[in-house]
Amino acid sequence: MRQLDLVVIVLYLVVIAFVGLRLSGKQKSAKDYFVGEGRLPWWTVSFSVVATETSVLTVISVPGGAYSGQGFGNVELALGYVIGRVVVAAVLIPLYKRGGFVSAYQYLGERFGLKLQGLASVTFVFTRLLAEGVRLFASAIPIKLLLDEFGLNVSYQAIIIVLTLITVVYTYLGGIKAVIWTDAIQMGLYLGGAILAIAVLSHAVGFDGYSQAFDAGKFQLFDTNFDLAHVLTSPFALPTAIIGGAIFAMASHGSDQLIVQRILSTRTLREGQQAMISSGIFVVIQFAAFSLVGALLWSYNKGQSFKELGLASSDNLYPSFILHALPVGISGLLVAGILGAAMGSLSSALNSMSNSTVADFIHSFFRTVPSDDVMLRLARVMTLVWAVLMAVFACAFSSSTGNVYLTGLTIAGYTYGALLGAFLLGRLVKRANQVDAVIAFLVTVAVMTYIVRYVKIDVTTAGTTTATAIAAQWLVPIGVLITLVVGAVSSRFHPAPETPYDHGRTDEVDETATPAGRA
Repeated sequence: MRQLDLVVIVLYLVVIAFVGLRLSGKQKSAKDYFVGEGRLPWWTVSFSVVATETSVLTVISVPGGAYSGQGFGNVELALGYVIGRVVVAAVLIPLYKRGGFVSAYQYLGERFGLKLQGLASVTFVFTRLLAEGVRLFASAIPIKLLLDEFGLNVSYQAIIIVLTLITVVYTYLGGIKAVIWTDAIQMGLYLGGAILAIAVLSHAVGFDGYSQAFDAGKFQLFDTNFDLAHVLTSPFALPTAIIGGAIFAMASHGSDQLIVQRILSTRTLREGQQAMISSGIFVVIQFAAFSLVGALLWSYNKGQSFKELGLASSDNLYPSFILHALPVGISGLLVAGILGAAMGSLSSALNSMSNSTVADFIHSFFRTVPSDDVMLRLARVMTLVWAVLMAVFACAFSSSTGNVYLTGLTIAGYTYGALLGAFLLGRLVKRANQVDAVIAFLVTVAVMTYIVRYVKIDVTTAGTTTATAIAAQWLVPIGVLITLVVGAVSSRFHPAPETPYDHGRTDEVDETATPAGRA
């Protein structure tokens, strides 16, 4: 009967590519290709933001984490992320909308100069290539396990290539419209799968199952251990989740082109702000749903360990339930949802990297800007180039013996603080110029590289002391602080500009009209 599941999966892959192309229409300009001429509904953009930041590992690891002791800690993290998005909506989105930008880094070019814009774009593209390449390979790991259950012995390289080929078809032809509409569909599918799993599990365990999971701490929301070492190293410690998480979200959603590009495709400033804030609310709901799946699976399995269940790790928990406890056909649909999470992340990365290459590289390093037709063709070519490079990078990891997942998790720590710090330097330090910003940016990346790679804190648990890295949420505020201090100090070594940039001007934003923009 597994043939029906395979049919469902293949049909899904074909339909999602077809629907993406039909909804996107024909792209007429580079601006249309990158931000849909700023005419996309806020709710589809909001769903796309959520799908973009949700990988396969998020879908399968949150239930496993809730099962094994994290409880609803991921929901606690999401609450901090909501606060950060509110700040981004109030402070940064008006800047982007006022300028009619298609790239977040065009603000840096306007505020400081094209050299910093190009440096920020190079940093983004390089970081995204590393992060998404690792993410793509990591996504292939559970997909291979699922295909093995279907009796298909498919290599990691084959999975990576097929996912990339299908995704690049609608991304290449349909641009941001195809990406956003397919993201919205894919989010609905994997979130709907979680709701279906909750319904099945609730029927199986009943009220007693909820009560048992609650008594076992599976619904614990806040981690109130305020020991300093724990706060600095645990992503679930309350200050880390709320304060560190808020600042981390300001960087990931306010200075990362991967997310900002989606917001720039909305019709007005107000709709951009709605998309940003509502995406945070949807992430809370999403994490709550997947955490509830994990808690109910704990009752369903009567608290057995992963080893007792015959599972290699916590990440096998949710896929195993999908394949062995749900009806044939429904299993295939939920596996398709997991594939959708991988494709959503990949398509978003490809389009945003192509966007940054064209909108930032061309303007920063070439004096003559090509015509719009040439820019559109270049945008599509760069989509293919980045797809090939990302697939090659991901395939290279498939033969590596290193911990590629942990490598992927630490990449953002190198650059997010410098990126967000550059934006805040432009807003807060009037006398800072391009030289100050470039110096601060480079110093921050160098210092954060040292911190991420070498700084450890001794954490004692049950009498055992372990050297533990600083929690990712604290890396961003540390980087921001370094950027602001270095930039401010550097700015004292030259006279203040006679006409400082008017970085507080936001009243010129037309909330009802779509800005003309620049591509």
